[in-house]
Amino acid sequence: MTTGSPSSGGSTGGGGIRRATRVLATLAVAALAAGGAASASSAHEAPDAGKQQQARHSSSSASGAAGQREETSPFTGLPAEPAPVLAVKIDNHKDARPHTALEDADITVVEKVEGGLSRLLGIYSSKLPESLGPVRSARAYNVEQLRMFDRPALSYSGARQGVEDLIEKSTLHARSHDKYPEPYFRGGDNEAPHNLYVHPDQLLDTAPEASKSADIGFRFADDAPEGGEATDKTSVDYGSAETSFEWSEKEDRWLTSFDGEPATSTGGKRLGGKTVIVQNVEMPPDDGGTPYEKTVGSGKATVLRDGKAYETTWERPKAESGTTFTLPNGEPMPFDRGNVWLVYKEA
Repeated sequence: MTTGSPSSGGSTGGGGIRRATRVLATLAVAALAAGGAASASSAHEAPDAGKQQQARHSSSSASGAAGQREETSPFTGLPAEPAPVLAVKIDNHKDARPHTALEDADITVVEKVEGGLSRLLGIYSSKLPESLGPVRSARAYNVEQLRMFDRPALSYSGARQGVEDLIEKSTLHARSHDKYPEPYFRGGDNEAPHNLYVHPDQLLDTAPEASKSADIGFRFADDAPEGGEATDKTSVDYGSAETSFEWSEKEDRWLTSFDGEPATSTGGKRLGGKTVIVQNVEMPPDDGGTPYEKTVGSGKATVLRDGKAYETTWERPKAESGTTFTLPNGEPMPFDRGNVWLVYKEA
């Protein structure tokens, strides 16, 4: 096996142009010039792409401060204009780590799959890295789960036939590696099947009608609510996979670990979020033996922010609804502004 950075073997200048149109006109010329000089993108270079997106994000914030009404992301509470939503099924097997550009996801969802293992779902809208992954297969519950985002694009490597049929009949803009191979490529140091990556811009080009970011029930505030229990660490164990979060006062966020090891990106950045939700859901087996996360209904959830744990009630009346998180006093639970991690825990 050849080691090295994953690469599509071709230029991604077209994706760069598409991203550049989202920012101020004063940055467009510079972005196009940089795109023309860029080399073929690689999964190991994705963190740098994220930094470029962050710079654009800051410029947009400055524009808002200059007098324009500032848009905020309904997924993070940070400044961001409405943009197409891309959901990506991400491998979380130990042989698939470290992940590429997971730090750029607005929301990272940890899901239980067969064998007590975990898989991830990255929700991207505010930032689009050059490439991300590794990408893996979808599950039946993803159809119901993703309806809260209306009609997002879904990137996945494939699925068993019954799940494929369900996805094809849904309103999702499904873009599997099997049927839309062009945005995908294999590379990096991992062996198949843990080495499939995607260029998100190229994939979204195939789904021009993908819905844009909109309210999904999250609420954000700069200050934490009263109460809460001081908490340093929490974890969710699926049997063969454990996800844990440790509060870092220095970084002012929750640092993520998988199976007892610090979770990092291919660029070395430690993964984590400003808000962590541990949502208790029922997980009956589907007809393929995979736990089916039932995200429609109601139940208990623990929300972590600012070094504290808050007990809440989650509610999602129907698949098309967002999910609300309510404190015991009846007030909405305000999340901290920034990346959100959501972990499903068996009720």
